[in-house]
Amino acid sequence: MAAGPNEIPRWVDYLLVPLVNLIVALLLTGLVVIAVGADPWQALTALVQGAVVYPGSVGATLYYATNFIFAGLAVAVAFHAGLFNIGGEGQAYIGGLGVALGCLAFDSWTPWLGVPMAVIAAALFGAAWAYIPAYLQAKRGSHIVITTIMFNFIASALMIYLLVDVLIMPGQQAPRSRDFAPEVWLPTAQEIAAWFGIAIARSPFNLSSLLALFCCGFVWVFIWHTRWGYEIRTVGHSERAACYAGISPSRAIIMAMLVSGALAGFIGFNDILGVHHYLLQGFTGGVGFVGIAVALMGRNHPLGVVLASLLFGALYQGGSELTFDIPQITREMVVVIQGLVILFCGALENMFKPHIVALFRRRQVEAPA
Repeated sequence: MAAGPNEIPRWVDYLLVPLVNLIVALLLTGLVVIAVGADPWQALTALVQGAVVYPGSVGATLYYATNFIFAGLAVAVAFHAGLFNIGGEGQAYIGGLGVALGCLAFDSWTPWLGVPMAVIAAALFGAAWAYIPAYLQAKRGSHIVITTIMFNFIASALMIYLLVDVLIMPGQQAPRSRDFAPEVWLPTAQEIAAWFGIAIARSPFNLSSLLALFCCGFVWVFIWHTRWGYEIRTVGHSERAACYAGISPSRAIIMAMLVSGALAGFIGFNDILGVHHYLLQGFTGGVGFVGIAVALMGRNHPLGVVLASLLFGALYQGGSELTFDIPQITREMVVVIQGLVILFCGALENMFKPHIVALFRRRQVEAPA
């Protein structure tokens, strides 16, 4: 659809603005690299090689991207209801707990039963952990940002207690559960390729990526092609208008957070069943917070979330190689580099947008009729 006389083309908002933010972030990253005495072009080359060139690097990038897709979709669904779900980290933690409990109880079952039960457990546990903040927001007016942050800490404390006193593997001191039966492990990309006689490098990339793509399609249909999605978007735009139209804001808020929590719970499915094969502390690694930047950069659309997830996956995997290839860049510097990209693509995503919009509108006015 063509843009109106007072509108800017959609590609400006969905493509040009995120691209400008990314370029500025990379330029500032180059200044940081120069400040520590390294060559920025060499650092960029090492970053790209670490993300897509070295053996197993593509699989590792896609593994990180899978987690970021789940996290970004979780944040995006809540955004459409006007909610800022910062609890993805805790919801992923509890989703992983659900996966682990299901596998510990039923890992003797065949994979055709055990894996679907793990998927259901991840969704139910993640949604249940999101339900309480959603109820408090919808019924009591408690701000969703405050309650979801608190529930992140509660989830962490609960996991410590369970792993130290309840689920710890007998005969050892490390806070982790016993290994699940190999029958319920998700096959990795290397194992799937071996089925067809193809040899590829080992990586943590596994079958949960298909679930991530399915969730992208589900969110697209749910938000834009169902009555429930229409209600969520209406409430996100204006609660007063939603009430006037006979839509219950409380129901839409709770429904959006339940879907958001279920999506975040799948992060635990990818990590626990696809990589570690046992429950452990800290497996989320801050993915829930990165999902905020992924959703903002992807404009809360599944396709945009996938593209942003690939970018952040490459940054995470490529950044881990920087510390090996360039001694001047330490692990802490890699975190700074990743933080700059998250800052400009997330928190400051609208920093340059007014100037870009003004430039396009001025050109529209100056263009001959």
